[in-house]
Amino acid sequence: MSFLNSLLFDIYPYLAGTVFLVGSWLRYDHGQYSWRAGSSQIFDKKGLRIASPLFHIGILGIFFGHLVGMLTPHWMYESFLPIAVKQQLAMVAGGVCGLLTLVGGAMLLKRRLTNARVRATSSVGDILIMTLLVLQACLGLGTIPFSAQHMDGSEMMKLVGWAQAVVTFQGGASAHLQGVALIYRIHMLLGMTLFLLFPFCRLVHIWSVPVEYLTRRYQLVRNRH
Repeated sequence: MSFLNSLLFDIYPYLAGTVFLVGSWLRYDHGQYSWRAGSSQIFDKKGLRIASPLFHIGILGIFFGHLVGMLTPHWMYESFLPIAVKQQLAMVAGGVCGLLTLVGGAMLLKRRLTNARVRATSSVGDILIMTLLVLQACLGLGTIPFSAQHMDGSEMMKLVGWAQAVVTFQGGASAHLQGVALIYRIHMLLGMTLFLLFPFCRLVHIWSVPVEYLTRRYQLVRNRH
């Protein structure tokens, strides 16, 4: 069990991270024509106006919430944000964003599976990645009752310790997970697996967020007379 724990939470994070970065770079360099979101809006817009915003708002909230909450050193916020309050904030904000992701994702997955035109243009990878994202949202929401048993934030700080040990290349990061509930471990493993699969599916379009549109000059378009 010690070897398995080390393999999954000491070694696997770096394997997934390497594939994520190198795979994304190679696909961008050699697979430009596949670098797209693969939108199916043209086939059927029904339900997208609700499902897509719910899903994207929820998943962006989850991503940045995890990024800031897990990787910000404790000393940067301890003077104004006690660990117990951070725990409550994580449960509430994470719960809301998780529900948005779950509802929106489930609607998108149902559409992709039941709409004949959309299903015909969907790859196995499209369906797999959406299924995994919905499952991951379920697991994330499932951790809330376990977090509620440790309102002092002690369980959360174990996860934070592991994440910060991994990104700072400290050895033995898995030691921080001593006594952590199984559902957290499954949630973490699936999260790392999503990063591992990232370069091989439609998720690569995340790299192409059009940030430059926020600073570019307005374009004046005139009608033809």
